[in-house]
Amino acid sequence: MSSVKTPFVTRAQLADDLRALGLQPGDAVLAHGGLSKVGRMLNGPDIVIGALLDAVSPAGTVLAYTDWDARYDELLTPDGRVPEHWRPHVPPFDRRASRAARDNGALPEFLRTWPNARRSANPGASVAAVGEQADWFTDDHPLDYGYGPDAPLAKLVETGGKVAVIGAPWDTVTLLHHAEHLADLPHKRVIRTEVPFVGERDTEWRIIEEFDTSRPVVDGLSDDYFAGIVREFVDAGNGSRGPVGGAEGLLLDAAAITEFGVGWLERHVPREE
Repeated sequence: MSSVKTPFVTRAQLADDLRALGLQPGDAVLAHGGLSKVGRMLNGPDIVIGALLDAVSPAGTVLAYTDWDARYDELLTPDGRVPEHWRPHVPPFDRRASRAARDNGALPEFLRTWPNARRSANPGASVAAVGEQADWFTDDHPLDYGYGPDAPLAKLVETGGKVAVIGAPWDTVTLLHHAEHLADLPHKRVIRTEVPFVGERDTEWRIIEEFDTSRPVVDGLSDDYFAGIVREFVDAGNGSRGPVGGAEGLLLDAAAITEFGVGWLERHVPREE
């Protein structure tokens, strides 16, 4: 790349930065982005996705955690159900059309709507994917305990995937919800939530059971403890750091950060006597 300063960050520049960070052809990478940190992007956020695809091509896959923009939690009864008079007004989850959660930034929604993107069928744990293994990552996502075995996050670990954090806070590393699932901890919070799904004719309602991902899974942990886990992992000499445009980039090995997270949780959460 030329050293001449330009008013824009380009797709080619970002792809070079991601390769320097450690992304390679054939990689599967779960991306988290704070896109405002990247700089003025020529063609907007699409260049970040394009650059990720360029860095892992051929045969690679780019993923993002989408969740869904439901926003009906405050309507739920104490047992997790939607009151009858509200049910006609709650839009059902449609994996092909429901928006990604806005709290996750713009990147997941841009990836979800990328040509030939796929999305998994668990609403709250849903993942979008583009690339060689997009179907495999998003197929057969369990509706209950969607961060556990057979889920996209477990597949990322299984396939030797990576996590790229591009200008986003380190507490956004969603893969650590998989570590929460795997860790042997007392008194994990379990929630049961009624979710509407698009059916062939009518809306279909189903109770989904999951460890609570809206806050620490057990008492005694700070709200941003994911950032602490990542910090300790990096301070121990793991991961790769470098610029991605104007943003700080961090690349993590998915299996290694998951194993570290499980161990961290089991060390820091008091065991019952």
